[in-house]
Amino acid sequence: MEAIINSTTIVLACGNITAETTDAIVNAANSRLAGGAGVDGAIHRAGGPSIMEECRRIGGCPTGQAVITTGGNLQAKYVIHTVGPVYRSGTGNEAKLLQSAYRESLKLALKNNLQSISFPAISTGIYGYPISEAAHLALKTCIEFSRENTGISLIRHILFDRRTYELFSGEFKSLLGSATPGKK
Repeated sequence: MEAIINSTTIVLACGNITAETTDAIVNAANSRLAGGAGVDGAIHRAGGPSIMEECRRIGGCPTGQAVITTGGNLQAKYVIHTVGPVYRSGTGNEAKLLQSAYRESLKLALKNNLQSISFPAISTGIYGYPISEAAHLALKTCIEFSRENTGISLIRHILFDRRTYELFSGEFKSLLGSATPGKK
């Protein structure tokens, strides 16, 4: 599924983010940039030790922020590491922090003149963010960013399984359907 917003194509697809060929892929990292399970572990395994070496030099990343490293052995030239929030009850600024993780990743891509970026479903794994709510926030943030900025021609949301893809697709249709005519 895809839509064009301003000059940016936003795509939803099922797949493995480590196989993406966009300029950058986004890693759902922990604040210590120490590698881990899920997407984080998969990116470090596929990308090789050079990514971890750069992460160690950077030292860490606060929740809602983003940093950039080489892509190592990945097809993507860069990895943008962002830290999404751990979901507790939805009352601890989690929504604001999740939106910030997406926005800061996009801003970093733009600052580095990257044309394309691929996101996983940040915070929906071991961080426990409800997928439907995370989908709404992720897609809303990317749509708003695309309306306000040019320079990134492709934003891909690479979703690990069919259930997550379906939830993101439903939310994408809803957000696009509620768009102001002529503003898609």
